[in-house]
Amino acid sequence: MLKQTVLITGANKSIGFETARRLGELGYKVWLGSRDPVRGEAAAQTLRDMGHDIRVLQIDTASDDSVRAAAERVQREDGRLDVLINNAGILGDMSAPSETPLSTIKEVYEVNVFGPIRTTQAFLPLLKASTHANIVMVSSGLGSLGWLNDPTNEFASINILGYNSSKSALNAVTLSFAKELAASGIRVNAADPGYTKTDFNQHSGYRTVEQAAEVIVRLATLDRDGPTGGYFDENGSIPW
Repeated sequence: MLKQTVLITGANKSIGFETARRLGELGYKVWLGSRDPVRGEAAAQTLRDMGHDIRVLQIDTASDDSVRAAAERVQREDGRLDVLINNAGILGDMSAPSETPLSTIKEVYEVNVFGPIRTTQAFLPLLKASTHANIVMVSSGLGSLGWLNDPTNEFASINILGYNSSKSALNAVTLSFAKELAASGIRVNAADPGYTKTDFNQHSGYRTVEQAAEVIVRLATLDRDGPTGGYFDENGSIPW
């Protein structure tokens, strides 16, 4: 029986790395996506030393050429992809919305929104070659308009124009792909890993990467009867 294959973008550290470790434990062949091949190889070797089947895939999700080349390599070596986890993302400028330069908002959208679109479109033929495939968009609770508009919610006071709106946009992207791909049997869902202690937030989060990876792994390993077009944290559905 062929091993299930998974590509995780931005997987050389933090939540992406932990997700790779968890799926490696489950027997998946992992394509560890990394912009920097040196850092990617160091992370991959750590996982190989644990006994996991890991290959580094150089991929910059903000680059058409890089994503195209990455998809061509996976096509040559595997001919299919069972799971795509769009994990790569950046925080960007945290100034007040009225003071945030448009140029920095564009940079955030290039990675957080256009990156997952670009990567999903490029790898879709490989996902369709799978007997059943899952796509996970790693979103954030800061993308939930319902939560951000609820003064009792912990995220309501975090008003980062670029990042928050990019994750709201990514949620909309999730739903669009889910609608199109439902007939193909490909499930597409958004995951909120929670406020996790990583380099991303200068380790200010209160959750561990182990906790954060839980919902991502759960959505990555859905069977054919699993949900699609949803937005979930580890406790279940959350408001758009």
